[in-house]
Order: sequence, then C-alpha cells, then structure tokens
Amino acid sequence: MFVFLDGELFVYAWGYNNCGQVGSGSTANQPTPRRVSSCLQNKVAVSIVCGQTSSLAVVDNGEVYGWGYNGNGQLGLGNNGNQLTPCHLIGLQGLFVQQIVSGYAHSLALTDEGLLYVWGSNTYGQLGTGNKSNQLSPVQIMTEKERIVEIAACHSTHTSAVKTQSGQVYMWGQCRGQSIVLPYLTHFTCTDDVFACLATPPVMWRLLSIEHEDFLTVAQSLKKEFDNPETADLKFCVDGKYIYVHKAVLKIRCEHFRSMFQSHWNEDLEEVIEIDQFSYPVYRSFLEFLYTDNVELSPEEAIGLLDLATSYCENRLKRLCQHIIKRGITVENAFSLLSAAVRYDAEVSF
Repeated sequence: MFVFLDGELFVYAWGYNNCGQVGSGSTANQPTPRRVSSCLQNKVAVSIVCGQTSSLAVVDNGEVYGWGYNGNGQLGLGNNGNQLTPCHLIGLQGLFVQQIVSGYAHSLALTDEGLLYVWGSNTYGQLGTGNKSNQLSPVQIMTEKERIVEIAACHSTHTSAVKTQSGQVYMWGQCRGQSIVLPYLTHFTCTDDVFACLATPPVMWRLLSIEHEDFLTVAQSLKKEFDNPETADLKFCVDGKYIYVHKAVLKIRCEHFRSMFQSHWNEDLEEVIEIDQFSYPVYRSFLEFLYTDNVELSPEEAIGLLDLATSYCENRLKRLCQHIIKRGITVENAFSLLSAAVRYDAEVSF
C-alpha cells in the first residue's frame, strides 16, 4: 500500500487493500493512485502516515482521520472494526493535533500544546501505559514530563520514541527483544538513534535525505541574514550588546519602525540605536521574530516580550507570547505569570 499527499494537499492511495487501507470503500486492490475522499472530500490534509495495514491523516484544523485495519484499535475509534473509508477520531475531539506517527499496529499523536496521546496494539508496551493492554481510544501519557516537541514510530516496528523541549529522548516498546512498558530516558540526542540502535529491525523512522539543496527560500534567506553585521545597515545596542538588522526589513514587518524611519525621527539618522526599556534577550527575540515569525523564549522572558508587544502594538507577537506563557505554567511560576497576564490584558487560561 502507498499513500501520497499531492501539491494541493489531497490524499491519494493505491496498492494492496485487503483491509480497506486504500480508503476506497471496498477491499479490492487498487493498481493506480486513487484520491481518498469520503470524510476527507472537503478537508485539507497536512500530514499522512501508514501503519502496516492502516492509514491516518491530519487535516488543517487539527482533526485526525483513520481507515484500514483496526483489529488492535490502531485507528483509535473506540472499537476494533476495520474501516473501508476515513473516519474521524472523536477521542481527540477538541485537541489540535500537529503530528501523528504509526508503528506496526499502534499510533501516537502530538498536540499543539505538547501533549502526547497513544492508542492501538500494546503487545510490547509500545503505548507506554505501564501495561500490555491494547487501547481502542486515545489515552494521554507522560503527563508529568516536560513539553514534547517530536514523536516517532515506524510501520515495521513496535517501538515508540519522543523528544522533549530540553532535548531529552525517551523510548519504550520492543527494545532488542525486551518489552519496555514505560517511557525510558535514553542517552541519545535524537529519535533517529533510537530506531537505528534499539528497534527490531533497525530502521529510519523518517526519510533520510543525503541531498542538500543548493538554494535557500526567501524565508530561509531572511532568517540567515538576521544579526549579520556584514549586510546590516543598522544596529541596536541593548545591555552593551549589538544586534544587527536591516531597516528595510523592519519597515516592512513592523508599523512602529515604519513610522520611526518615515517620520524623520532622530533614530532615522543614526546607525546605532540605544535601547534601555527592555533586556537584551527580549529585544533580540523581538527583532528575530520580525525575520522569522517565530519566538523561542522561556515563559519568564516571554513576560518581557509581552510588554514589548503591547507597547509596539504587535498583536500577533502578543498572541505568541500568551501561548508561550500558557504552556509554560508551573506551580512555581504560576503567580508571576498570572500577574503578567493581568497586567498586559493577556488571554491566558490557568
């Protein structure tokens, strides 16, 4: 069986179809690519994965759909009946799934808040629930661990792995003939090593490309030029440290700077602008956001960036800060983060 996502984000499938894994509504083999429709007819798929005889797709609103063999509950539908056409996983209702992966007969899903859900076969403990009982519906695991940023599984193995925000790699399931029923902290720095060294058979769980692109996209080029003194025509001095930028980029991306450079402010005539209202990590993160549209800060530092976003009327940046603060809440920092949310009128639910 082959499943393919085309340039228009439509799903096509073909090949062996004894369990409905092609999603055509029958069990007849499909010799040529056929668009998978049914529940996916008006949906935009952003990711697809395959187990041994089952298929899963994530659409642009974070919903998950599954079809094919379901004897071990690997479709997460609450039953073990095969599905000849895509069905919505209602067990993940209300969650926004960013990534899904499938093992031989089990599945994992990662939400936009870094939460991990598992379901399906558990013969080798590959669900990480502490036992070997199959799960017909998604269940959450690793609730006490830090935010998860990557999940991994492969259709030929009964092994699972994840990577956390701090770079820790955990694995569980079949491990060199043994069954690991709970997430185990490894010494690896990437999930690829788990499957290369511990899985049976040793595999790559994702495509390993040995070809390097000889060009950069516009977004990649812009990111590369951030804080580059060789091409910059302006620099900010914050806490005695310089940040190198380009006036054109700032004018295009930020109304505050557009007004600054078009209204003949004093700063427009300077090559160095001193900043004393905000810390270096906060202001650098703000400028980097203008180049990359991404923010990587701790929840505590995000408070300062939220202050800046409010001052500069950067509403998208403000929402990103709110999201960082929300997902980083702990017992120790809850009071300070709540105070910041109230101070800057941020929509952060505790």
